[in-house]
Amino acid sequence: MDALSTVLEATRLRSVVYSKFPLSAPWGLDVIQDQNSQFWRLVSGSCTVGSPDGSIIELQEGDLVFVPNGSAHWIADKATSLRMPSPEFVKARRAGTPVFNSGGEVTTLIAGHFEFDYQPLHPFLKDLPPIIHIRQYVTENQLLLKQVAQLMLDELNNERPGSGVILKSLSEIMFINIIRAYLEQAAPGTGFLSALNDPRISKALKLMQDSPQTDWTLESLASEIGMSRSVFFNQFKKLVHETPLSYLTNWRIRQAQKLLTTNNSNISEIAANVGYQSESAFNRIFKSKTGQTPAMYRRSKLSEMK
Repeated sequence: MDALSTVLEATRLRSVVYSKFPLSAPWGLDVIQDQNSQFWRLVSGSCTVGSPDGSIIELQEGDLVFVPNGSAHWIADKATSLRMPSPEFVKARRAGTPVFNSGGEVTTLIAGHFEFDYQPLHPFLKDLPPIIHIRQYVTENQLLLKQVAQLMLDELNNERPGSGVILKSLSEIMFINIIRAYLEQAAPGTGFLSALNDPRISKALKLMQDSPQTDWTLESLASEIGMSRSVFFNQFKKLVHETPLSYLTNWRIRQAQKLLTTNNSNISEIAANVGYQSESAFNRIFKSKTGQTPAMYRRSKLSEMK
């Protein structure tokens, strides 16, 4: 499995498609900050998005905006329109209360979000910009993104048996193609995604992710990928924005979080599976990263699942 696929599997990418909804001008939503990654696709009409960095984006039909880290933003027919807080909008829709139906020009949107388990956030997510605007459909990945979005629209327009499962799968495919389209459009010079395009750094990531139980050192990793210790350290830190051993520690903790909620092994066995021969050392590092001991984390997560 490639390094990005392993990351998405470990962080448990899940998607939720809210709905397709028509909005009559004037309309506007203030979207509050949360922990999820939101997306908006403009099906028809026109609208404006206020980016987390203060810039304003004018969307054209077919455009898609993606807010990777759940930053507060707004979306409206015009920048000057009055805006409703998004929780109030959701509450009104659930209650069947009409909103934004004054008879003006109609804009149709598809919206949803992506969820990721575990803290701290993986560098893959932290390194993405505050907002990604996909506006052209000329490359292979952009065209595939357009086709996936159209399939989602077809399911929303014609709900059939299994539509919920299909929408979930399509939106997860959409997520991958948003990232691919972003790479084609922006070609970032640093960050986790740029590290994936560096053959040797990508190999180091894959080694750590595939075998966290191995007693990796800076020297052994550098040797495996054919780089000197100092060059490897500097290049890895430049691209990933953390040191190789810091990345390894965080990855081990993420894997431990997963095992604690999906595996019946005892704490010492899980510690060994993620590279810690000492249970006390594992407990100490796990608590420093999550604020809980492994046992406390397991109890709290299993309780949430009931």
